[in-house]
Amino acid sequence: MADVLIALGGNVGDARLTFDRAIPIICSRAQGTLSARSSDYRTPPWGEPDQPAFINACISIETPLAPADLLAELQAVEREFGRDRPAEVHWGPRTLDLDILAYGDLRIDIPGLTIPHPRLFERAFVLVPLAEIAPDRLIGGQTPKQALAKVTTAGITRLPSLA
Repeated sequence: MADVLIALGGNVGDARLTFDRAIPIICSRAQGTLSARSSDYRTPPWGEPDQPAFINACISIETPLAPADLLAELQAVEREFGRDRPAEVHWGPRTLDLDILAYGDLRIDIPGLTIPHPRLFERAFVLVPLAEIAPDRLIGGQTPKQALAKVTTAGITRLPSLA
């Protein structure tokens, strides 16, 4: 079993409800279990500023799937929730975005899959929820807590629990 960190994001529809519905499906498709789930955070759009704010979160799961197989399953979950990658604007609005941030201690660089995620340490919208669930996990030579100290968190708001 591998310990995998996954980022969730979305800004079309009720992203928080989408996350709550998608996480059990992710675990089922990954043949694994949820180890941790961060709070949800409202974050400013990144890359393409003229769009609604995003909701972001991170989860940790245990899965026996190989990285490429897990990626295929995550992309199937995205499609199930209405994401159409070929038709979307780069960094534009989306119903559900799922990214593998880390897969155990593996380093992978193949077409379509780079682990650790290549822009992980540049993006506060990922680092804030990731530091909540795995602050001291070593990823690519640094921890989320260390990386978070190097970026601005302006405009990121932790949302209250829905429960």
